[in-house]
Amino acid sequence: MRLLAQENSIDLTQIALIVGLVIVLIIGIIFLAIFARYFKLWIQSVTTRAGIGIFDLLGMTFRKVNPSIIVRGKIMAVQAGLGESSGIVSKALEAHYLAGGNVPLVIRAMIAASKAKIVELDYKLATAIDLAGRNVLEAVQTSVYPKVIDCPARGSARETLDAVAKDGIQLKVKARVTVRANIHQLIGGATEETIIARVGEGIVSAIGSSKTHAAVLENPDTISKAVLARKLDRQTAYEIVSIDIADIDVGSNIGARLQADKAEADTRVARARAEGKRAMAVAKEQEMIAEIEQSRAKVTEAEAEVPKAISEAFRSGRLGILEYYRLRNVQADTDMRKSIATSSSAK
Repeated sequence: MRLLAQENSIDLTQIALIVGLVIVLIIGIIFLAIFARYFKLWIQSVTTRAGIGIFDLLGMTFRKVNPSIIVRGKIMAVQAGLGESSGIVSKALEAHYLAGGNVPLVIRAMIAASKAKIVELDYKLATAIDLAGRNVLEAVQTSVYPKVIDCPARGSARETLDAVAKDGIQLKVKARVTVRANIHQLIGGATEETIIARVGEGIVSAIGSSKTHAAVLENPDTISKAVLARKLDRQTAYEIVSIDIADIDVGSNIGARLQADKAEADTRVARARAEGKRAMAVAKEQEMIAEIEQSRAKVTEAEAEVPKAISEAFRSGRLGILEYYRLRNVQADTDMRKSIATSSSAK
């Protein structure tokens, strides 16, 4: 019995030992797999003093963060001299990655701003610009190297800005606006389209306030000075460095055209009034003709009563035969005079 109990205890000890060895082997394989997966990134972090450990890399995997992006971004920042004092820590990089930001672009923008030494850009502002949908690296580059914007913009419906001076002469202008990005107003600031619209409005206003087009042609810089004085870059993502007149041409004589159009309109109004008066005169003439016809009808009606009156006079004895022939002679003489007068007037 004792031998059987000893054999059973030996078997249980061996089984426990084997199970323990298997567990240790499995754990070792897991650690070896993790070490093999993150060994390259861990070595890069250690050699560059990025400060990201092997367990940090493992935690990134569990948090669904790409470790290579975070490690490379931290290495770029450290190599460029941007330490944790600049706000670039692994936790902040992970948060920006999880928020949908472009970590390498933000790091490159901060490195460019640090090297340029003329742009103040911290990590919070850079990530805010990136999450707002703006290209933060392009903004830094535009701050260092200003870019030129055509006014009107290329590909627009109109190729020139058309304005009219006080003397009525049209001028066609092309301008170039040199701008520098304003990092602190990049979020919420107006874009290039607003700059183009404001500069175009300012140029048109400056030309319109000029007494003659010749004065503008002699000194085109007066337009630039007048537009710059209006501070058109307020509440925009850019700072206007200069406004240069690239081309200026003389267009049509708008003043003369407007005067000709006004004269034509006045002529049409006068013709309409004359036509109205003529129509009124024609209507009046027709009314007079109608009255004449009405009078003739009355005369004819009265003449129709004459024979009746003559007959009545014969019956009553108030008219004799001699008097009747005298009346006929007078009528004949009157008719003859009318015919002579009509023939004379016709000649």
